[in-house]
Amino acid sequence: MIGKPRRTGDYPDREVDCQEAMEPGFQAIIDCMIEAGWSRGEAKRSVRRLIAADNMTQQENAKVEAELAIARAMIRAGRPQ
Repeated sequence: MIGKPRRTGDYPDREVDCQEAMEPGFQAIIDCMIEAGWSRGEAKRSVRRLIAADNMTQQENAKVEAELAIARAMIRAGRPQ
């Protein structure tokens, strides 16, 4: 089970608490990958690439959401694109 933040909202060391909460799950994933035949290096590189891919996806989603918001505002203002 993943631990919850010690408090709601922002506080000092919140990211450290998040890392500590994530550590057991992260180690379990790495261990499973090694057990399946992947090297620790391969598993860690793949995690980094997954994080990078997720960041790119989030950026693209934000762009699309912004474009949709602009299009909706233009439609409401009676100015078709």
